[in-house]
Amino acid sequence: MTQTTQSPNMTGHTQTGNAAKNFEEKQQRLAEGSVQPVMLSGAEMLVQALTDEGVKYIFGYPGGAVLHIYDALFQQEAIEHILVRHEQAAGHMADAYSRVTGETGVVLATSGPGATNTVTAIATAFMDSVPMVVISGQVPSSLIGEDAFQETDMVGVSRPIVKHSFQVRHASEIPMIVKKAFHIAQSGRPGPVVIDVPKDMTAPSEKFAYKYPEEVFIRSYQPSLKGHSGQIKKAVETLLSAQRPVVYAGGGVIWSNAHEELTDLAHRLNLPVTNTLMGLGAFPGSDRQFLGMLGMHGTYEANMTMHHADVILAVGARFDDRVTNNVKKFCPNATIIHIDIDPASISKTILAHIPIVGDVKSVLTDMLEIVGEDKQLEQHALLDWWSQINEWRKRHGLRYDTSTDNGIKPQSVVQALDKVTNSNAIITSDVGQHQMFAALYYTYNEPRQWLNSGGLGTMGVGLPYAMAAKLANPERDVVCITGEGSIQMNIQELSTCLQYDLPVKILNLNNAQLGMVKQWQDMLYEGRHAQSYMNSLPDFVKLAESYGHVGIKITDPDTMEEQLAEAMAMKDKLVFIDVYVDRNEHVYPMQIAGQAMRDMWLTKGERT
Repeated sequence: MTQTTQSPNMTGHTQTGNAAKNFEEKQQRLAEGSVQPVMLSGAEMLVQALTDEGVKYIFGYPGGAVLHIYDALFQQEAIEHILVRHEQAAGHMADAYSRVTGETGVVLATSGPGATNTVTAIATAFMDSVPMVVISGQVPSSLIGEDAFQETDMVGVSRPIVKHSFQVRHASEIPMIVKKAFHIAQSGRPGPVVIDVPKDMTAPSEKFAYKYPEEVFIRSYQPSLKGHSGQIKKAVETLLSAQRPVVYAGGGVIWSNAHEELTDLAHRLNLPVTNTLMGLGAFPGSDRQFLGMLGMHGTYEANMTMHHADVILAVGARFDDRVTNNVKKFCPNATIIHIDIDPASISKTILAHIPIVGDVKSVLTDMLEIVGEDKQLEQHALLDWWSQINEWRKRHGLRYDTSTDNGIKPQSVVQALDKVTNSNAIITSDVGQHQMFAALYYTYNEPRQWLNSGGLGTMGVGLPYAMAAKLANPERDVVCITGEGSIQMNIQELSTCLQYDLPVKILNLNNAQLGMVKQWQDMLYEGRHAQSYMNSLPDFVKLAESYGHVGIKITDPDTMEEQLAEAMAMKDKLVFIDVYVDRNEHVYPMQIAGQAMRDMWLTKGERT
């Protein structure tokens, strides 16, 4: 007698389809507003609330405390779950998905170590004002405080690095908690929110009437969106009277989707523009009015322009220490106009003479209305100012020693990538020298094209960032510019890339050392290279191949650009491009610690 059987995959598909059908029927009844309330378990309500919020992807890793939630996810098809290989990568992917789309990323992790593995990603998002909702499993309510297996006070652990946190005390609260969490994460100055969910709150045996709130009102949380009209008028008058103006724009321009307004204002008034590390792409990098990035490793012309300016229009930037250097010597002759949605960021480190609290897009729109089509700055003074700026550009302009006696120059690798991708790729980076080379030598002409960890400086973000960017933009080239130290911190996600077909390109500027650490040791510690060399590196080409991807090694500067083009042409393959670069190269310019913005090292032997 012949017996027919289904393959395990076919059986799993059938089960998933039936479960999804049942869940969809519940959703349909909910949408139709049937007389009988839709009854859902806490886990089902959580998944349904995320669906109603428009969530497309959840990045996570299962465990005992969240299995009810995973079972509910299994029984629906509206949200796709991306299974990472480490919860930190889940957090970074959610963070990057938010950065590249403007939507709120969602993380799901189990209790204890699963939840705490997301802490670095939460802190990264918090420092860079990224909206993210982190759902952490928790032990059953009756065991909280008993040091139960895999119990950690996630609300307490994350408190300093979130905008807000919730712990579910009754399953019926879940829809409102989810609505509030997304509202808080997305509004005002964006940031991460934690929802801690005890396992018994998701039990499938207990059902509750489900209704997702259409809106939410939080009396104690009302961010100001509209700027004060009097302050805006005063800001425009001050800007129009300037003789040496500059626009200093940060990541707030990107989060507010105000890049067009910023560009319009700069073009109408012929203003020089510099971006922070987080603001790259907020103003076109190829525009003649763009001065490049400012700050610690900013361009000579950007830092000199800032120092000598008489009016600074700071838009969506927070005057962090990577920009200001010594605050007592910061831009001594400038009147500062500061636009930010977060009142706590204004005059926090640098006094704002004209503070404007409000949404950047709204404020810039109001400024454009006042400026109109005919108002201009005094042209003679402005032309003199541009003449001076162009002289600064001629002096340095990101020049570097192009000799290849000690190997390929990392700057030239990024420039070659810029050329072969027509400045159109989405670039992610980790943290270190390669990050600065990527920021300085690639051209970012649009917002959300550059993804990196600015405030926290998190090594290991580059690959998960690239994965999320590719997931959101499958037709775009996505390149992770990294170093051999950073890439190994989440290199296990090469497995995730294979599972979900994410053909990103990894450009490893391999100098066999922690480059930025070594640079500081060269400059400040008389060349004592304590623990900055990496002498046991893997063969990255073979490692990539072992994960089912393509590996390319580049050692010849004469064939480097051709090999890069070859790698980028493999659209359907993840390619690990291992480029051996000059070990002695430093990132310049570099501000001299404790001095003014104008005080910089321009090369190893030249300072301003």
